[in-house]
Amino acid sequence: MKRNGGSNRIILWTVLGSSFMIAIASIAMLVYEIRETYTVRLASGGTTGEYYRVAQAIAQVTAENYPKIRIEVLESPGSTQNMADVHNQVVDLALVQSNTPVQREVRAIAQLYPEMLHLMVNKSAGINTMADLKGKRIALMPKGSGSHSLFWPVSEHYGLDPRDFTSTLMPATEATEALLNNQVDAVFRIIGIGNSEISRVLKTGQFDIVPFEQIKALQLTQPYLQSTLIPKGTYDGGLPSPDQDLSTISVSALLVAHKDVENEVIRAVTQVLYDHRNELIQQNPLLANIQPPEMMRDLGFRIHPDTVAYHAQNDPSFLERYAELLGLLLSVAILAVSGLWQLRSWLLGRQKNRADHYNLEILELIAEVDHVTTLEELQVIRQKLFAILKEVVLDLDIDRISPESFQSFTFPWEVAITTIRHQEMVVLSLAESPNPPQTAAKAVTKIHIPQ
Repeated sequence: MKRNGGSNRIILWTVLGSSFMIAIASIAMLVYEIRETYTVRLASGGTTGEYYRVAQAIAQVTAENYPKIRIEVLESPGSTQNMADVHNQVVDLALVQSNTPVQREVRAIAQLYPEMLHLMVNKSAGINTMADLKGKRIALMPKGSGSHSLFWPVSEHYGLDPRDFTSTLMPATEATEALLNNQVDAVFRIIGIGNSEISRVLKTGQFDIVPFEQIKALQLTQPYLQSTLIPKGTYDGGLPSPDQDLSTISVSALLVAHKDVENEVIRAVTQVLYDHRNELIQQNPLLANIQPPEMMRDLGFRIHPDTVAYHAQNDPSFLERYAELLGLLLSVAILAVSGLWQLRSWLLGRQKNRADHYNLEILELIAEVDHVTTLEELQVIRQKLFAILKEVVLDLDIDRISPESFQSFTFPWEVAITTIRHQEMVVLSLAESPNPPQTAAKAVTKIHIPQ
């Protein structure tokens, strides 16, 4: 017995110990999950460019609302390099232009804002179209940038060869200074509208933005280019600058990610972009232009599934989406049922009224039978009675009276037939009597019974 008690105590302590260890492990895992943080690498652009500032705004608002996620903003040459780095998992997220060739492993998270082509030129250089760049000095953005990549197909469209001009690769700020200092004749740059550097250049009065008039033709080879306008007075409302609406090319700035980035990170960043937009706008006004995800479907990018899931959960249910239509259909259905019910009641009323009319005719015939003294007169009433029956049967076939009304009609009709038969017996009995009363005698002279 002692050995059994000792064994039970050992089993009890073993069970308690195991439970304790499981509880400790669960708590440790919970603490680890709570304390777990994600470091996310976001490729942007040059430190003086818009992409870098936009990336910093996204990183800051994300950190304020999701402390577990730390976004590290990285400087980069631009869109082309960013796309390659995301594809190769050198970085997790990146900002790219929508005309950048799509890589297989890359998914879109959001379309942030439009970027417009600005071909800024010195007025004294005589550049009125892209074709006039022949023989001129041009500042281009660094290799790996979307601006650099787009320049070559656009210049080719206008018949330019790389040997027709002198191009120099420069960061955006250096290119602006070179234009101001007359070191170059033009700067080719894709940038968000309202950029402060563009405004600074145009306010000098020495420079213009060249419009693009052949956008539809360009779209034949560059389908992701969009036609847009730089509105009059965008960069200076007083002068104004530009002094008229300028047609130009636009692309979109996109936030993209590698398809294998942690789900929690993608969901958090998506929520920042769409649920905390006011905070983002305070950091960078360009982010007021974030578009809904369906706008990205025409850009050739596959949307990240966690972004799709986020928007799907915010979509109204079927009942919410079609509440007004369903309410209208329900109202129409109720009115239709009510109308049909009223029509039915009206028809039934008409059927009953018609049946009542027949019944009244039969009652009138029954009343006549009591005053008939000849078989000929009874025969006429019988014929009228069968004529009424024929009409009632026809009305029943065409639903002018109801089956119920027909049933109610048959009773007085049978009473009428019985009354006629009874009156025939009375007339015959009077005719056969040896001393018929005066009325009966007169009746007998009129009786003619068909053989």
